[in-house]
Amino acid sequence: MPRKQLHLNAFLMSTGHHEASWRLPESHAEANSDLEHYKNLARIAERGLLDSLFFADVPVLMGDPGRRPAAKLEPTVLLTALAGVTERIGLIATASTSYNEPYNLARRFASLDHISGGRAGWNIVTTAGADAARNFGLDDTPLHRDRYRRAAEFVEVSTKLWDSWADDAVVADKEAGVHALADRVRSIGHTGEFFRVDGPLNVQRPPQGYPLLVQAGSSENGKDFAARYAEAVFTAQQTLEEGVAFYKDVKQRAEALGRDPDGIKILPGIVPVIGDTEAEALELDAELDRLIVPEYAKRQLAKTLRLDPADLHLDRELPDGLPDEDEIEGAKSRYTLVVELARREKLTVRRLIGRLGGGRGHRTFAGTAEQVADTIEHWYDSGAADGFNIMPAVLPSGLEVFVDRVVPILQERGLFRTEYTGSTLREHYGLPRPANRLFDTVDTSEGHTGTGLATTAAR
Repeated sequence: MPRKQLHLNAFLMSTGHHEASWRLPESHAEANSDLEHYKNLARIAERGLLDSLFFADVPVLMGDPGRRPAAKLEPTVLLTALAGVTERIGLIATASTSYNEPYNLARRFASLDHISGGRAGWNIVTTAGADAARNFGLDDTPLHRDRYRRAAEFVEVSTKLWDSWADDAVVADKEAGVHALADRVRSIGHTGEFFRVDGPLNVQRPPQGYPLLVQAGSSENGKDFAARYAEAVFTAQQTLEEGVAFYKDVKQRAEALGRDPDGIKILPGIVPVIGDTEAEALELDAELDRLIVPEYAKRQLAKTLRLDPADLHLDRELPDGLPDEDEIEGAKSRYTLVVELARREKLTVRRLIGRLGGGRGHRTFAGTAEQVADTIEHWYDSGAADGFNIMPAVLPSGLEVFVDRVVPILQERGLFRTEYTGSTLREHYGLPRPANRLFDTVDTSEGHTGTGLATTAAR
C-alpha cells in the first residue's frame, strides 16, 4: 500500500526568516517590496510541487525598522499578483479578525479565490499588542477571550456570506435576459454580539466554496478555535514530544466536536539551513547568528517577555519572576514557548537570541538535505505532523535548495507528490468542498433542490 503523503507549505518572508538574512552579500536588501522577488519565489515553490505559499501579516510596523526589512506588502494584494504567474500552488494570507470587518474580508478572499481558480487560503489570527490597537482607535488590546469570541463570530459571518450565493445562481441566459436567479442569492440577516451584517456578498460563491481555513494559535483558546474551524494549523513546536502532544490534543478536540480528525492538517514550522555537508550547514547557521545585532534583538525579546530591556543581560539567563502565561494577553503560546526553551536548555540571553533569530520560536535545523529529509520523515512517522511549514532562513537560496535537494528525497521515499493531481488548494490538502448551508438542502418553496456539491471540486 502506498504511503500517505505529507503536505508542504512555503512560509515566505522577504529575504528569509533569519533576522540577519538581509545582511548576507547574496541578499536583495529591499526584497520586501519587490514584486519580481516574490514572483521568483512563487515559481520556485510551484516547481517543487509544494501545496501552498503563505505570507504572514500584522496591521502594525513590527519591531525596530533598523533591525531587518520591516515593511510588508498587503498579502491578499500580493497573492493576487502571484496568482497570475502560477497555475497550481495554493495562496494563503494572514488576515486579522481583530481589525477587519467580515464583509470586506470575505469579499477579498472570495475575489482571490476566483482570480486564482480556487487556490486561496485564509490564516485566521486574533491580533495582539497595544501598538496594533492604537492604529485602530483603541487604547489597548482587547482581552484574549474577547478576541477569540469575536474571531468565532467573524468566521461564522464570513462563511454565511460565501454561502449567500448558490453554486447554480448564475445562469447567464442571454435569450431570456436573466444573468442570475434572484431566489438563489440570499441575505444572511446576521445579528450577533460583535457584528450585524445583512448580505448577500457582492461576489458569487468562491470556486472552493470557502477558501481553505488556516489557524496558527496554540493557546488553549487557540486550540479550541482550531478544533472547531481550522482545516490546517500552522504551529511552532521545539521538540518531537511537544509536537506529538500538540497533534493528539488538537485532533482529539476536533473529534470531540464531531469532526473527522483527518480534516484538520497539523503543520509545524521548520527553519532548514542546508549545506552540502553538515559542517557547511552549521557554518552558514553560525554566520547568520554572528550577523545579528544584539541590541535590536534584545529589545524585541524584552517586548515578547513584557520586560524592560535593561532587565536582560546578554551573558546571563533570563531573570526570575517572569509573568505566568495566564497574565499574558497576547501571543500567549509564543511567550510560553520562548520561556520554556530558555529554561529547559539554560540559555543565556545571547544564546536565546541566536536560537530565536532564525524562526522566532520555530524549530531550526542545520544539516544536509538527507538529514533535513530524515527529520521531516521522523516527525511525520511519529505522529507529530501531517506536513510542514517550510521557513527558509535565507531567500531565495534556502527555498531553491529545499526544492532541488530535499523534495526529491521525499519523493523517492514515497512521502511527497511527483505531480499535482488537483487544481484547487483544497484538493492539494485532500479536503472536501464545503456544502452551502443556505442552499445545499431540499428547498421546495420555489421548486428548487440543493446543488449536491458538498464534496465535488469547483473546477
